[in-house]
Amino acid sequence: MSASPRNILFLMTDQHRVDTLGCHNPTEVSTPALDGLAASGTLFERAYTPTAICTPARASLLTGKLPFRHKLLANHERNVGYMEDLPREEFTFSAALSAAGYRLGLQGKWHVGTHRNAADFGFEGADLPGWHNPVDHPDYLKYLEDNGLPPYEISDHVRGTLPNGNPGNLLAARLHQPVEATFEHYLATRTIERLHEYADDYRTGRRPFFLATHFFGPHLPYLLPEEYYDMYDPDEIELPASVAETFEGKPPVQRNYSALWTYDTLAEDVSRKLIAVYRGYAAMIDGEIGRILDTLRELGLEDSTAVFFTADHGEFTGAHRLHDKGPAMYEDIYRIPGIVRVPGMPAGQVRREFVGLTDCTATILDLAGLDPAQAVDGASLLPLVAGEDVPWRAELTAEFHGHHFPYPQRMIRDDRYKLVVNPESRNELYDLATDPHELSNRYTHPELAAVRRRLTVRLYDVLRDRGDNFHHWMSAMADTGSLDHDPSLAVFETESEVYKPA
Repeated sequence: MSASPRNILFLMTDQHRVDTLGCHNPTEVSTPALDGLAASGTLFERAYTPTAICTPARASLLTGKLPFRHKLLANHERNVGYMEDLPREEFTFSAALSAAGYRLGLQGKWHVGTHRNAADFGFEGADLPGWHNPVDHPDYLKYLEDNGLPPYEISDHVRGTLPNGNPGNLLAARLHQPVEATFEHYLATRTIERLHEYADDYRTGRRPFFLATHFFGPHLPYLLPEEYYDMYDPDEIELPASVAETFEGKPPVQRNYSALWTYDTLAEDVSRKLIAVYRGYAAMIDGEIGRILDTLRELGLEDSTAVFFTADHGEFTGAHRLHDKGPAMYEDIYRIPGIVRVPGMPAGQVRREFVGLTDCTATILDLAGLDPAQAVDGASLLPLVAGEDVPWRAELTAEFHGHHFPYPQRMIRDDRYKLVVNPESRNELYDLATDPHELSNRYTHPELAAVRRRLTVRLYDVLRDRGDNFHHWMSAMADTGSLDHDPSLAVFETESEVYKPA
């Protein structure tokens, strides 16, 4: 546990691919602010979201619990009957920090439920609801007016064509505003204003602070001013190798999602432009993060403030002939950025342990001098950030519950292989060493039978130990090994009945 409470600056983006960061992809992109943060702290190469959908992932960060446990399973905008707000008795790190004397601020995206906003969980800051930049919000409009900046206006819309012939979702457009008028610049400015206020409060000795900035981007649609919209040359963009996806041997829902996101109705040069614009979006946000980090340094808070950078989940941007996210547990949307800098701890580390958002929760508690075990599905990252060689999990699990419609999935991956269980059709097994783009589903391949069984048994055991009832399906439909219980829950004849597998 941390010796004394620290200030915490938590920077988060939405739908952010790791290959848009220079520290992960230095030959193709440049993100000076985040690259510098990684160089001065610890870069986690294998950071993952517990679920690739905004609201459940953000609820997991807030509670330190996996989605099946906190039960906030879907985004409000596409909710299909799941619970829409966290129970009032649910543990949150914000309540724990507030009780410990922290001042709490959150600038930007909330998206953790329908009726309760960030203020209900103790955070100061404008209430900015929804999944995309709320460019009609009164505080943003006031910011534009106060600074003599032009209003939001877009042109050159990029859309595909839906299966029913209607125009597809907006994917990108040119924004006719200077950078200073963008919603991203507005969020960074409000964060900087709050940093000045919190610094004064901290220096008086009154209380430490937790301050979060949650950018709405680089989530699509990519709406950027000219200098970022045209920052990368589409002719120099290589399409991801997984555009060779045929969906052969894959769950049919993936082909349906490809049609929903209209990939095949777009010309190749348009797909290249979308990747270029997406990278420009990440670069623009990097510039705003740089402004925030510069302010932290100018205020003399670097030596007393831990800094996090991560995202709720990734983005396809054409990978597997898909956009956005959805019911496909590929690395593109489950792997996320993960950078942590703690004053006094080693700089320039690169760690390969499997870590996730609930580990961020445990680490926030640890930095505040609180028990990290309150994040029941996380573990504090501080030993790793300190450079220690400590026992750590050997595999990663993730879950999905649906978006547009209920769709349960569970995934486990180790250093080389990934197993995805899809009850509606086909399970998936990928060899990430020989097939890093996850194009070949080898679930039925006899040469991987031992791997399939090992991962199936391990996933079953993990889910059963956690109390994730998905394990009941697996015990009936897969080789989960010898059972010491009746998975049908039907043993009621005598109290002494012991389940004996056939």
